[in-house]
Amino acid sequence: MQKLNECIAKLKQILPEDSVLIDEPMSKHTTFQIGGPADCFVMPSTVEEAIAVIKIVKEYDVPLTMLGNGSNLLVMDKGIRGIVVNLNERFAKITRDGNFIKAQCGALMVDVSKFAGEASLTGLEFAVGIPGSIGGCIFMNAGAYDGEIKNVVHRVSAIDKEGNLVYYTNEEAQFSYRHSIFQDNDNLILEVELELQEGNQDEILAKMADLTNRRETKQPLEYPSAGSTFKRPEGYFAGKLIEDACLKGIIMRNAAVSSLHSGFVINTGDATCENILELIEFIKLTVFSKFGVMLEEEVRVVGEQ
Repeated sequence: MQKLNECIAKLKQILPEDSVLIDEPMSKHTTFQIGGPADCFVMPSTVEEAIAVIKIVKEYDVPLTMLGNGSNLLVMDKGIRGIVVNLNERFAKITRDGNFIKAQCGALMVDVSKFAGEASLTGLEFAVGIPGSIGGCIFMNAGAYDGEIKNVVHRVSAIDKEGNLVYYTNEEAQFSYRHSIFQDNDNLILEVELELQEGNQDEILAKMADLTNRRETKQPLEYPSAGSTFKRPEGYFAGKLIEDACLKGIIMRNAAVSSLHSGFVINTGDATCENILELIEFIKLTVFSKFGVMLEEEVRVVGEQ
């Protein structure tokens, strides 16, 4: 605890007062609206601040958790120990250079997609409905409607565990289904450079509008969730398996399988992390007993149980 307090005191010396929050409820920073307090929640707004934060955390050897938009995250009810670094709307600049778009990691995927569309650049239409930040999309190699972010990534800049600025090509990022190297190396993603192609603006915007409409009519956006709860099993669709197992609409305490889309576990009210995890486990066991397929969570679980 002494190391943590000393670390927090040092962070307060280099960051504005409103950038260092103590005992911050993580329910305010996840789309599930669930999660206990983070010991210290830090929001750098420049690359220099982010590098300084990483170096200080390393100096004091306290636990470090990276957080994007919190759209694919389930935080435990006791919260997160140590330092949580969040690059959010303060770190969300988007620029264009020819067919390349640069987006800081806090930029929302919907904003990056619309920016590309307004610039008549095609290749990012699939991502218009992804609720997370582009940093989170890189971390998870997010995808939707037969597209994946890996298909348009040119380069990623990040801060490594030593506080050094490092760069990754598409190949070096080791993208695979819902995975990237950043899940293994604890680097903090800073900025993403995307390579797109010139296209017809009317066609691009029309496709985005169609995908947005499909998302809004087929997904339970009115409830807190983390989007698709499970990865797609090879040869199957998670939502179809869950529905065929007669679990569509099932409610356990305040956690439920959406009656609109079975692939979504939702928070219907005051669900706790424990409630959500109990329902996830029940779904997995039920689907396995009926079809012999073990579902794997797409949502990440972090924090103290």
